[in-house]
Amino acid sequence: VQLQASGGGLVQAGGSLRLSCAASGKISGVNLRGWYRQAPGKERELVATIINNGITNYEDSVKGRFTISRDIAKNTVYLQMNSLKPEDTAVYFCYSKTIYEREYWGQGTPVTVSS
Repeated sequence: VQLQASGGGLVQAGGSLRLSCAASGKISGVNLRGWYRQAPGKERELVATIINNGITNYEDSVKGRFTISRDIAKNTVYLQMNSLKPEDTAVYFCYSKTIYEREYWGQGTPVTVSS
């Protein structure tokens, strides 16, 4: 099973993008899905997660601007990013973890926010 991330691109500061992450098949026991990002020269950091009961969690700098959601029928997770800032520039990776502690990573989709 692979995770396919899409939706990245170039946007001006203040703009919006919506990232999508679709799984190529069913992953048994998924209990958490999320997004990480890695900016040039920096470590990968957690952006947002959503667990099976729908509870979400966000990194402080994106609270109020980003929204993670899911479409269970489509096996897809989304990250709506509004009010984008240049410091949001990074490669965004989608992520899934199962109750068996197995992790799945997407290939990354680049987001560039110009000032």
